[in-house]
Amino acid sequence: MNRINSSFDKDRSQNRNKKSNKSKNIKTNTKNNIQHSTIKKEIPPPKNKVVRRKKHPILRFIRNTFLLLFITIIILGISFYKKVEDNGGGTKGTLCTILGQSVEDLENLQSINILVLGVSEDLDSELTDTIILCNYNPQNQSASMLSIPRDTFIGKNKNSAKGSDKINSLYTKDIKKTLHAVSNITTIDIDYYIIVKTTSLIKIVDIIGGINFDVPIDMDYDDPTQDLHIHLSKGPQIIDGAKAEQLLRFRHNNDGSSYPAEYGDNDYGRMRTQREFMQETLKQLLTIKNIKNAKNIINTMFDNVETNLTKDICIPYIPLASEFNINSIISKQLPGESKKYNNLWFFVHDKKETQSIISELF
Repeated sequence: MNRINSSFDKDRSQNRNKKSNKSKNIKTNTKNNIQHSTIKKEIPPPKNKVVRRKKHPILRFIRNTFLLLFITIIILGISFYKKVEDNGGGTKGTLCTILGQSVEDLENLQSINILVLGVSEDLDSELTDTIILCNYNPQNQSASMLSIPRDTFIGKNKNSAKGSDKINSLYTKDIKKTLHAVSNITTIDIDYYIIVKTTSLIKIVDIIGGINFDVPIDMDYDDPTQDLHIHLSKGPQIIDGAKAEQLLRFRHNNDGSSYPAEYGDNDYGRMRTQREFMQETLKQLLTIKNIKNAKNIINTMFDNVETNLTKDICIPYIPLASEFNINSIISKQLPGESKKYNNLWFFVHDKKETQSIISELF
């Protein structure tokens, strides 16, 4: 019995020791955990440590693409700037580079003669009421305009002269006849022509955005037979397409008054206004605003005129023309006087004075 009790007491003592040890282990582990946790909290993460996140592949692709594009633009910009400087710099060099030209191309450009014809479309037969011979020399940057009166006599017999002996009637037969007649009068070889009809003129002026022009006098004229009505006030103003037609066709008012004598009355005054309006149009065409759109303007103009000029002929002149001083244009009228042949009035040019003016202009 005592042996059994002794064994039982021994087991109970061992169980108590196990429970005590287990309790000690739990307390020790808990204490260690608390200490470990405390240590973690007390030691802050390194301040300079940067946590890098992996970028999304698409974002990385976009970044690299923009970087490549930026570098390409810089390289192209440097290359373009160098070409501009090689081509003389400034507006001329920029346009020359844009148009794919070189300094050598500009140096080889020749003087060009162009006959500009304004044609009225509201008559039974189309007549050239405006005839202006123009010259541009890109090498010495000179330009000139010579007005040919529409009634200039081109016939052979004064006694049997008729309306068809006026130079403005030749266009209805063949444009080459007009070119030939002007060449005979001026002794100038004319290779190119531009025919601007009334409807085309309106479109072209409107495309440019109108022309700032100082109208020389009050204009008040009506011709119901031609459905022509001219009503313009004197002074600076914007001339749009419709007003341009009125301005360039005006000769005299309903009461018979016309331009002052010192300006040139009737046809002479009209020709002077036509030259000055053309000059102002060119001046505004060659502004920075319009030069930047030179190709578009040329394309539009070619769609609205009749000409044997081509874009390939015109475009190479743009860089040099951009630096041309419009105020240096020399403008004259064919010298001569009005005479009556066979009861019709004609303009008869003075051959000697004509050659003197041609030498000055061309």
